[in-house]
Amino acid sequence: MMIVHHLNDSRSQRVLWLLEELGVDYEVRRYQRDPKTMLAPPELRAIHPLGKSPVLDDGETRTAETGAIIEYLLERCPAVGLRPPAGTDAARRFTYWLHYAEGSAMTPLLLKLIFSAIPKRAPLLARPVAKGISKAMNANMIDPQLAAHTAFWEAELSRSAWFAGDDFSAADIMMSFPVEAAGSRVGYGPDKPRLKAFLQAIHGRPAWKRAIERGGPYSYA
Repeated sequence: MMIVHHLNDSRSQRVLWLLEELGVDYEVRRYQRDPKTMLAPPELRAIHPLGKSPVLDDGETRTAETGAIIEYLLERCPAVGLRPPAGTDAARRFTYWLHYAEGSAMTPLLLKLIFSAIPKRAPLLARPVAKGISKAMNANMIDPQLAAHTAFWEAELSRSAWFAGDDFSAADIMMSFPVEAAGSRVGYGPDKPRLKAFLQAIHGRPAWKRAIERGGPYSYA
């Protein structure tokens, strides 16, 4: 049976969701973040040197990184239909979103998280300066980037029902985390109806609901 080393409120939630969509039996081994630092516990370093999640064990095969795990699972269960046929425009879009989700999309989201946390973690006397730096970075660099990315997502969802085309695919599973994270950090106003509809649609999928039950509370939902 496959084992998912799962960290709460993390990108590993997507692996649980994909496994539910695939109908594959698996075991979840949960790890909790440190409530003060929000970092993964040291136990995860025994699984992977970087102490990161997700990690998937399939017999003697161990795979890390969400995108790599998703590609591995799609190759292992090729008949399910969560990847468009090779050589199609949908397949090219699928590959793009699969990599974009962990590349370009996550950079401003991580910067938002880091710079928002700086004032709280700075020494008391340095907090006013840290707050000013955080505010300036968010206003001048991070927030404009997030606005550009979310506008891009909204425009792409006007092309088709899902990110890679008219059919739901694993690209939508990959994109769920940045879309959810951006929604929780900057929100979606009336100018983002398609992103709101995307979140509604994925949260209504039975496999997504089962994955939440298996993975535990998930703040971004």
